[in-house]
Amino acid sequence: MSNTIELAKSFVPKLDECYRLASLTSVLDGAPELAKQGANANELIIPMMSMDGLADYSRNGGYVQGGVTMTNETVKCNFDRGRRFDVDVMDDLETAGLAFGRLSAQFIRDKVVPELDAFRFASYCGISGVTKKEETLADGAATVAALSTAVTAMDDEEVTATGRYLFITPTLLQGINDMDTTKSKKVLEGFEQVIKVPQRRFYTAIKQLSGKTGEEAGGYTKATGAANINFAIVQKDALIQYTKHAAPKIIAPENNPDADAYVFGYRMVGIAKAYKNMLSGMYFSHDKA
Repeated sequence: MSNTIELAKSFVPKLDECYRLASLTSVLDGAPELAKQGANANELIIPMMSMDGLADYSRNGGYVQGGVTMTNETVKCNFDRGRRFDVDVMDDLETAGLAFGRLSAQFIRDKVVPELDAFRFASYCGISGVTKKEETLADGAATVAALSTAVTAMDDEEVTATGRYLFITPTLLQGINDMDTTKSKKVLEGFEQVIKVPQRRFYTAIKQLSGKTGEEAGGYTKATGAANINFAIVQKDALIQYTKHAAPKIIAPENNPDADAYVFGYRMVGIAKAYKNMLSGMYFSHDKA
């Protein structure tokens, strides 16, 4: 049993690293020190700050007293998904660790991360108050014009210029790069990073499959009535995005009453929300549903 526990512990950092390398949205994760575990397993405690603005200064009376409030708000995680796999002991009698390493890494890259990215984009796009523009971008010139409009709109809302990330489909980004003009290059220079997002991760809404009857394969699909996202501009500070990795559950064959097999369980709990006073920090362009 002790070997099984050590095996589980050894894989936690490896799975975390696999997530960070494969996820397109991991660059938006909040600083871990800003979130604390809540009273329940699916809750996080996030610090919130509000303060008064400037007031008149008097040479006789001096400063007008202002107020600043620092509160800790409990927010519920809105992503909680998991899966179990059995690996027969005879499939890898001497190297169960290697078998699990391959299985878990591939599972995260091919199944977990695409769904998590898709969930985050759909969640942010679905927030009331976030700018969403329906438009058809036929070529690079149209995309450059749309990006310029989006950047100007965010500038007018005084969204911090640093920390803005552009997520865009490979097709639209290639259209911009093919122009190879000063204007097309200039529109991409102002972003912290430009990240290509496959269309299958880029919908205004998704449906997460239960893995039960009729949906045994699990995963997710594009929701009915959803549209394809063209691009999204996100200011990192506007988000409440954290991922919690539960330590992999590993049950050795001798403790498995159902089969002579290792049981590997994987669960991911996380949150993808936004600060109510920073909704202007996100801008979505999407086509017609």
